[in-house]
Amino acid sequence: MTNYSADIIIIGGGAAGLMAAAGAAETFARKGAEGKVMVLEKMPRPGRKIMITGKGRCNFTNLKAWNEFSEHVHPKPGFLKPSFYNLTSERMLDFLQEAGMESVVERGDRAFPASHLASDVVDALVRAAEQAGAEVLCNKEVKEIFRQDDGSFHIKCADGVSYACSKLIICTGGLSYPKTGSTGDGYAWAEQMGHSVRPLFPSLTAVVPRGYKDLSTTLEMTGGKPEMTGGKPEKTGGKPEMTGRKSEMTGKGHIHRSEPLSELGQMLCGNQLKNVALTVFIDGNEAQYEFGDLDFTDGGIEGPIGFKVSRKCVNAIVNGSKVHVVMDMKPAVEIEDLTVRISTLWNEVSKDKRNAQKLYKDRFKILLTKVLPMSLIPAFVRCNPNADHKTLAKLLKNWKFEIAGYVGYERCVITAGGVSLDEITPKTLESKLVPGLYFAGEVLDLDADTGGYNLQTAFSTGYLAGINAARFLDKLEMTVCGCSK
Repeated sequence: MTNYSADIIIIGGGAAGLMAAAGAAETFARKGAEGKVMVLEKMPRPGRKIMITGKGRCNFTNLKAWNEFSEHVHPKPGFLKPSFYNLTSERMLDFLQEAGMESVVERGDRAFPASHLASDVVDALVRAAEQAGAEVLCNKEVKEIFRQDDGSFHIKCADGVSYACSKLIICTGGLSYPKTGSTGDGYAWAEQMGHSVRPLFPSLTAVVPRGYKDLSTTLEMTGGKPEMTGGKPEKTGGKPEMTGRKSEMTGKGHIHRSEPLSELGQMLCGNQLKNVALTVFIDGNEAQYEFGDLDFTDGGIEGPIGFKVSRKCVNAIVNGSKVHVVMDMKPAVEIEDLTVRISTLWNEVSKDKRNAQKLYKDRFKILLTKVLPMSLIPAFVRCNPNADHKTLAKLLKNWKFEIAGYVGYERCVITAGGVSLDEITPKTLESKLVPGLYFAGEVLDLDADTGGYNLQTAFSTGYLAGINAARFLDKLEMTVCGCSK
């Protein structure tokens, strides 16, 4: 078995891992030290999840100042503050520009690569890490981690090669999009070394209205109970089993995205609504209000405000609460004014000579075309079968959907929950329990809304972890393992 050593090893070559590598290698260079930094990435190339961010366009950060930025971070934004001020969004733009990537800023302070190609972000991050002196190794699936009595870490990979280091940074991401390599390994290693892992659940995902999916086939196969799939990684090759966690791994509420749409789902799917409002109710109590754009997709309710409410919806469902949402199609108009407007429109439709011989239901459909997109009318009528011109205003402002479940890790953007922030020092990202161990990125119990906030969180925490791992590495500790290379 071949053994290698490095002063700092980073497990995971995603956004946090590559920035940790750059931060550590840059710090060694500034110190004039010969420290060795190595990234172990399980996939054939680094940054696989970055490649699919923003449908391949990659909204990599958001330029809002901290006071506004922090409002989009959960559950403890104050934990992120030292990392953010060490590497702000503006500094991240400069960092990528120095690595050869130009950026553009669009609506909502969202920054993208000027090419609108996510691959340019990945290339710039890898280039920055390697030019700083870090080594990025791919196809290196870590199977086991051991901490020796002398405080060093020993790592065994699936290819039989072992590595040793004085400082270890875990940047393995979460559970979302497992095909990109995110399979929850970091949570298991954290628990193995004594850390607590807060309950995990999908966030920035589709929430599925009741009746949106056709679960009849699934119900037949499972004896009347919906098959809630997805979640728990299999226990393999020395990885400790993740236990004691209430999460989507139990399957509660998970409706796989591949489940076919029902007739209602087909009516709703494809509608993209602008400037609507969505209010979340949990066990009958108002819990969240959002205004903006909403999409009905093959998964369920998505789009900017759909994603914003998904965190609270999923967490509630996982914990056994009942959830429904109310959509206001006309949030800028008070119901009294809307009632008058609809009454006027109805009079116009009724007095039109062309409609004199038409049935009430046909005249009502004409009225609907004046207040709703044509493509949304069949679904509205299906959901509100008793609607008439007198109740229309109320229904437009109170279109209710009971939420049956949510799309899971197979297509969610981010994993909520993770390594407990109470056990990590926010100014260094070092474990309070295990000296020399650091965590950064999605593996932490730190997530954010859509709009560039999550990637910036990964960049900032990764960079600070790398800097501090190198800063606090005594020269006498370097290459303590005496391995072959």
